[in-house]
Amino acid sequence: MTESEHRTVLLRGGDVHSPADPFATAMVVERGHVAWVGSEGAADAFASGVDEVIDLDGALVTPAFTDAHVHTTATGLALTGLDLSDTRTLAEALERVRAHSAARPADRVLLGQGWDAARWPEQRPPSRTELDEATGGRPLYLPRVDVHSAVVTTALLDLVPGVTELPGYHPDQPLTAAAHHAVRAAAHAAVTPGQRAEAQRAALRRAASLGIGTVHECAGPEISDEDDFTALLALAAAEPGPRVVGYWADTDVKRAQALGALGAAGDLFVDGSLGSHTACLHEPYADAGHTGTAHLDAAAVAAHVTACTEAGLQAGFHAIGDAAVSTVVEGVRAAAETVGLARVRAARHRVEHAEMLTPETIAAFAELGLTASVQPAFDAAWGGEDGMYAQRLGAERARTLNPYAALLRAGVPLAFGSDSPVTPLDPWGTVRAAAFHRTPEHRISVRAGFTAHTRGGWRATGRDDAGILVPGAPADYAVWRTGELVVQAPDDRVARWSTDPRSGTPGLPDLTPGADLPVCLRTVVAGRTVFLRPNE
Repeated sequence: MTESEHRTVLLRGGDVHSPADPFATAMVVERGHVAWVGSEGAADAFASGVDEVIDLDGALVTPAFTDAHVHTTATGLALTGLDLSDTRTLAEALERVRAHSAARPADRVLLGQGWDAARWPEQRPPSRTELDEATGGRPLYLPRVDVHSAVVTTALLDLVPGVTELPGYHPDQPLTAAAHHAVRAAAHAAVTPGQRAEAQRAALRRAASLGIGTVHECAGPEISDEDDFTALLALAAAEPGPRVVGYWADTDVKRAQALGALGAAGDLFVDGSLGSHTACLHEPYADAGHTGTAHLDAAAVAAHVTACTEAGLQAGFHAIGDAAVSTVVEGVRAAAETVGLARVRAARHRVEHAEMLTPETIAAFAELGLTASVQPAFDAAWGGEDGMYAQRLGAERARTLNPYAALLRAGVPLAFGSDSPVTPLDPWGTVRAAAFHRTPEHRISVRAGFTAHTRGGWRATGRDDAGILVPGAPADYAVWRTGELVVQAPDDRVARWSTDPRSGTPGLPDLTPGADLPVCLRTVVAGRTVFLRPNE
């Protein structure tokens, strides 16, 4: 424990979001844990016996956020490299590629991310010829925003012998499947350890500046590599910053354990993504004559869940399409018949994304104790009557996606994340996206969304004692400058009662679309300040 973690600190003169005292204005932190929360009057008794008093000046103190699905190095490379997520046209994207190539003459491979042709008037990805011209013939790896397909230059293809024979190779279309994995591996292999560390630090700094105290790194052999994963865990352990919980998406359970992963979980692909037409569906896409791509069957899911349960490790899967989610449910149920339902439930296995659910699969999640690790920003980005989901699936099917209210009613644990860099690190924006879901019947209260993005992430790792500001909990918290605190729920009757002081419901910032989101002033992990806003 460091000297800063030993310090006793009193925070007072603000609002402390705590179920221990819904009207708390002060908190004491000691030895990296919350020691007390209470009223301003009672805080006087502590003032003379602490190492530091922080005057909150009306600020809000909450548990730090947990982002339950992050690709840390890729996030950092987006922050330090070529980001096309805000480009409005194909021509603008190509111009940005050209400028990036000119600015990075020493890079062995140019890396970018974030393009989405559905947002461009041209409605098509850049061609290889256009990218060859924009880069001057240099290797370039440019994944689509969902990272399930990519466009590349001829020079990068030349680094991957035999790529044209692999499944998913298309001469004039984005690469998918094995071809995509092969070029991604070649591109990542060209990233130097120094570049990688720079990117990881940039990502963790950004997370801390947004009040995120923990990130779940979703790595794996098809996403990054072992050196990237172990280097990130080592960096996070050695330097102040957010906690990093590592998941390694591999059916080799012993390998995941050896690498220091909490689970052989995360993006263990059962299918792909809707944007790339690779999510696995029961019925064909509305804009394509097929049902997507299946990577694992129910027998493989069952074998993996059984192996993880017996090893005392979390299993987890990437499943987006309804057929993929059904495969996961079928496989986990088969594993429960082998090792026992109680053991499967106790292991808290996870499903990442879980977008296309039915009442039957929601009930199965609850029965099997599966955590839904979900990304509300996906709905904000691609939901709605005119969004990408409706293009891919038709409006009727699209309206069923991401049913957070139904999951909560069924008792399914939710953990919120960003899948950054697919959508940005943005915790309050994530809670807003869930509370103001584009499909009204899927909306949940701000309080429920906030819980899913704080305590939900801890519970998804098997910890029930954290993500909440009560005595004994880890002192992972954030301090926010924000407006009036309110209670927002989809049902006005609930909101009216909850805002009555007699209800004892602690308020949260107003997340109405268009309202300013809270500004993070300080982030603390285990009693140690990892972010302090300048001039505050």
